[in-house]
Amino acid sequence: MTDPIGDMLTRIRNAAAAGIGELTMPASKMKIAIAEILARENWIQKFEILGAETAKGKVNAAFKELKIVLKYKKSGRPAISSIQRVSKPGLRVYVSKDKITTVLNGLGTAIISTSQGLMTGKEARKKKTGGEVVCEVY
Repeated sequence: MTDPIGDMLTRIRNAAAAGIGELTMPASKMKIAIAEILARENWIQKFEILGAETAKGKVNAAFKELKIVLKYKKSGRPAISSIQRVSKPGLRVYVSKDKITTVLNGLGTAIISTSQGLMTGKEARKKKTGGEVVCEVY
């Protein structure tokens, strides 16, 4: 797989379109950080890190899975209407601290990878740091 983050976003998009409540995928540090931001910004209900435990009770990092529980509105529509990858492996998109745009006039969230870690566009503007635009959610 050449783009695991794009695969994660596609899985979320497809599950929301199909009305599926929860989904699992292979975990990585970047995917977990994206899930933390989505949960903190109320785009998903929650996420869990599932792991294959060894005989000594430790979690084997090679077989970790990320379980995401999607959030739906009272009308039955998913909270995430669109989740798009902006910076792709073949075309990276970087923004300076002055060029960070708002997504859907503040109703959406941009996830930016900075030198200080993954954060939303609002947080990056407050900390006055730029970086790579990973995805946009609304």
